[in-house]
Amino acid sequence: MIPWFAPERYLNEVTTPKQDSPDIEADLVKFAEKYTLSQQRDFVICITDNPLGMLSFEALETIEASGVTINPERLIIHLNTFHRKQDLDRMLRTMAEKGVRYLLTVSGDGNERLHRLTPDELGFNTAVVTSVELMRYIHREYPDTFVCGVAYNHYEPAHNEREKLKRKLDAGAAFIITQPVIRRHENVDWLADVGVPVVVEAWMSKRIDLVAQCVGYALPPEDLQYEPLENLKALRRNYPAFGIYLALLGMKKQIHELP
Repeated sequence: MIPWFAPERYLNEVTTPKQDSPDIEADLVKFAEKYTLSQQRDFVICITDNPLGMLSFEALETIEASGVTINPERLIIHLNTFHRKQDLDRMLRTMAEKGVRYLLTVSGDGNERLHRLTPDELGFNTAVVTSVELMRYIHREYPDTFVCGVAYNHYEPAHNEREKLKRKLDAGAAFIITQPVIRRHENVDWLADVGVPVVVEAWMSKRIDLVAQCVGYALPPEDLQYEPLENLKALRRNYPAFGIYLALLGMKKQIHELP
C-alpha cells in the first residue's frame, strides 16, 4: 500500500526555479507559496526534475533555500536519467538523510548541457539507461529506503507501452502516473487491472497545445477546445478509483474551484 494514495487526494506539481532565471529570489518565493498552499490542502507535492530538458535547481536545494518543511508522506521527487553519477549519488544520499521516501523515476528529457547516465556507470549491461535501470540501481544501492513510481504514456502504441510498463513493474515500480489524459483513453482504462495505485494527470492550463510537446504526439483538433476544470471533472467521473495529478494548476483562482 502507498499511504498517501487516495482517489480524493490530489497530487500537485511544483516546479523549481530555472537556473537561468532572471530573478531567483522571486521564483523561490513563488515556489514556497505553491508548496505551502499545497501542504495546507493536504496535497501530495510532486517536484519535477529538469522538465522538458530545461536546467532547473534541484528539489532539495530549492526546499532548503525557500525555508519550507518536508513531510515525507506528502512528497514525491521526480528523478530522471540525465545526471552525472556523482550528482545522482549525492542527491539520493541527501534524500535518504532527509527522510524522502517517494521517487518518480523517469527517463526524462535532455539537452546538450545534461549528461545522460550510461549503463556501465550504474553497473548494467544494457544499451541505454532507462527508468528501469535507474530504479534497479536505486533499489540495489538503497534497499528498503525508497518507493519508486513510474510514468506511463498512453499516447504511445498500446503494445509497446504495455511491454515497457511490465518491465517497470518487474523492476519494482509501486505506483504509476500517466501523461495528461483528455477526458478518457482506452489505454488508461486498462491500468485498472495492473495491481498498483494509478494516478492520471490532469492538465490544468488552457494551453492544451503544450501537451503535444510533453507527450510527443499531436492531439485531435477537437481537443483544442479545452476547459481544464471540465476535463478534471470528467476524469473524476471516468476514473473514480484513480488519483489525480494536477499539472500547471493556477494557485490564485483555480485551486479554489477544484471539484
